[in-house]
Amino acid sequence: MKHYAALFAILFLLPLGGGWEGTSLLHAQKFVLIDMEYILKNIPAYERANEQLNQISRKWQAEIEALTTEAQTLYKTYQSESVFLSAEQKKEREGAIVAKEKEAADLKKKYFGPEGELFKKRESLMTPINDEIYNAVKEICESKGYSLVLDRASDNGIIFASPKIDISSEVLTKLGYAQ
Repeated sequence: MKHYAALFAILFLLPLGGGWEGTSLLHAQKFVLIDMEYILKNIPAYERANEQLNQISRKWQAEIEALTTEAQTLYKTYQSESVFLSAEQKKEREGAIVAKEKEAADLKKKYFGPEGELFKKRESLMTPINDEIYNAVKEICESKGYSLVLDRASDNGIIFASPKIDISSEVLTKLGYAQ
């Protein structure tokens, strides 16, 4: 569905005139590709940021797993001792188990939720890198008159593209990571 939307957007942007002016505009447009995966793999700051995110993620996941383990231990203990507990003690222990499970769920949401700490950290680390790439691509496009840049790594709709129109290496050179 995403591919159809992109195709319709491209067709919509093309001139609709039937005369020479429409045809000449169509031929004047230059399309190029970049491969963001390739570009990012060749930027050391991206690799460092990814490693930092992985370390933070593992640390936070360990915290959540520790709370989950505590809840499971409380539950197992409760099961084995429940025959000896009064109704009030049972209720108290059940409340402690539920509270520990809720604490783990809340922590998971805080760290890994849609607007969680990991999202914010990823954004703070990746935005400068993405901005730098965008600015390099924009400068290249403006200097060479390219009209449209597609990312070959994220668009499965590209079945074939000539390597001649891939400017990924040029972007890396512009960023100072010459190959």
